[in-house]
Amino acid sequence: MRKKMMFIFNPYAGKAQIRNKLVDILDIFTKNNYEITIYPTQGNQDAMELTRDLPQNTYDLVVCSGGDGTLDQVVSGMMKREEKLPIGYIPAGSTNDFANSLKIPKNMLKAAEVAVGEDYFLSDIGSFNDDYYVYIAAFGIFTDVSYQTKQEAKNVLGHAAYILEGMKRLGSIKSYHLKIECNGETIEDEFIFGMVTNSVSVGGFKHITSRNILLDDGLFEAAFIKKPNNPIELQDIIATLLIENLDSSYIYSYKTDKVVITSEEAIPWTLDGEFGGEHCKSVIRCNKQALNIKVDLNKPLLIEQNTIKDDCFAK
Repeated sequence: MRKKMMFIFNPYAGKAQIRNKLVDILDIFTKNNYEITIYPTQGNQDAMELTRDLPQNTYDLVVCSGGDGTLDQVVSGMMKREEKLPIGYIPAGSTNDFANSLKIPKNMLKAAEVAVGEDYFLSDIGSFNDDYYVYIAAFGIFTDVSYQTKQEAKNVLGHAAYILEGMKRLGSIKSYHLKIECNGETIEDEFIFGMVTNSVSVGGFKHITSRNILLDDGLFEAAFIKKPNNPIELQDIIATLLIENLDSSYIYSYKTDKVVITSEEAIPWTLDGEFGGEHCKSVIRCNKQALNIKVDLNKPLLIEQNTIKDDCFAK
């Protein structure tokens, strides 16, 4: 009997390149004994709703193609199901941080082969209040760039579109007074940026949070940047990030399976590059090895082992 696959793809992700590869991708799926149901996404959240509402005991595999936002929706829908199906991912977005971390091929046909292969990785998945995310929850400066940059600009300029859009934010940096609770410790300060991640790269930049990253260890990496008091301090922060060194008096960094962030004012968050709502209290947890993601085990995962401080708030 043929196995059954739900194939969900964003026809506009990246440079809409999947339109030229779709027949070949479907041919790979068919040759690997799959009966395929195809769904091109139609609007916001429909990939999440479709995945969540798939009938039980019907499909063997869900494959999605698009950017990190498409993967986020499919993962979120899967986490809300009782029956957790394996997920294959064909990256087609502008950045594809999580795919890079898992060494999923950039070539779409090779990624399709991986999606129907036998190898998989039990990945940690984040929960954010009542929602889920794959690799990053973030707030503050630049975090609205992804979902406020027009798709057309992403298609034409790629990663440069995010940088250009982000430069517009430098003149109006907003800070938030936060209480951050982690591993039994609490800090309060003014912050302009924060992120809780499970990825080697964020926004195309590697090692922003750590050089000791495991995607299945039940721990997330996080960094919170304090408000600079003048332009010189801001330049110091930017320089610190560019040289990938978090040993700075402006940055709190830590590893944890849970962090609680509260503020008097509602903070807009982004989850995997998509708008995640505004929240006065955010409870972020790591769900250890929650979902099967198809990978190629012949390629080592993009994870580097180096010494890192293990205290909650490395400052």
